[in-house]
Amino acid sequence: MAVAAPILSTPWPSPNVVLKYSLDAERGRSESLTKRDDVIEVKGKVIESLPNAMFRVELDNGHKILAHVSGKIRINFIRILPGDTVTMELSPYDLTRGRIIYRYK
Repeated sequence: MAVAAPILSTPWPSPNVVLKYSLDAERGRSESLTKRDDVIEVKGKVIESLPNAMFRVELDNGHKILAHVSGKIRINFIRILPGDTVTMELSPYDLTRGRIIYRYK
């Protein structure tokens, strides 16, 4: 008589088992979180405040960008007003929109 394999009620791996492995752990997690290779960092001056934490920013070369506030600035309640100088990240896919990542004092 053949013995059948037991039927498991939970899929493998079970929800209690967490399998984590990352190459970033070998390099250092903080480096992978702060460094972005696919963005363009530029400086600009806020010229207009818009609803929903959006801002119109004029770059040094005269282009005007629509920018929103990054999560870290939002969490730390950093106030951005027209006239402030900011650093932004621009996506290489849409150079008319950006994310404000730093406000200069």
